[in-house]
Amino acid sequence: MKEVYILLTDTGTTLNRTIKLVTHAPYNHASIALDKELNEVFSFGRKQPINPLYGGFVQEDFVKGTFSWYPETTCAIYKLEVNERIYNKMLRLIAAFKKNRKWYYYNFIGLFGVPINHPIEVPSSYFCSQFVAEILRRSGIKLFNKPSSLVSPNDFRSANKLDLVYEGKIYDYPELKLSYNPKKYNSFPFRKYVAQQFKAAFDGNSDEREYYFRDGFVKPKKILFERKIRDASSIIK
Repeated sequence: MKEVYILLTDTGTTLNRTIKLVTHAPYNHASIALDKELNEVFSFGRKQPINPLYGGFVQEDFVKGTFSWYPETTCAIYKLEVNERIYNKMLRLIAAFKKNRKWYYYNFIGLFGVPINHPIEVPSSYFCSQFVAEILRRSGIKLFNKPSSLVSPNDFRSANKLDLVYEGKIYDYPELKLSYNPKKYNSFPFRKYVAQQFKAAFDGNSDEREYYFRDGFVKPKKILFERKIRDASSIIK
């Protein structure tokens, strides 16, 4: 038997808090992971951390991606046991999404269909929980008696085939092995970072980026404020 994992998260962003007012659910983003270490995690979400409206198929990145902007992100991780045939089918499905990622878009319109129980499906478009449910359905796993386009992240919490294995802050998850030591930045080249983000968005070249927000990042305004306090303190001394 193989194991796959469903990752539900709450970043605590303004958009996420707004969604919570409607859903009243603790988690409003869903991803599917192919390993317990979360090395291969896939979903539909932000392609750029600073732009919630630029969405599509993404491979979640805990070092450089959206989660690294929100180190206090909370999560629930569920395990699902599948046979090797189903697991291999999942691999093929996700490989097809990866290969054609530029042709997939985020199904913003479909989100409005969930609370009114009316499926809104747009070709080559998915929202996060719709994508996860569709991967499971196409692989031969039936968790819900409704279309994937009506599945919300909260639905996974009550799926009887899923076993909860962890709940808490995502960066405290014991199996998450990062390639760097989490720390707070004392300074950050914010203008250069934004310039690189815009350049990558317009020319499509993401390989030139050098600056990333990571776990424990202190926001630029807070950095400036703390620096002024230190400078004032040194003058007084």
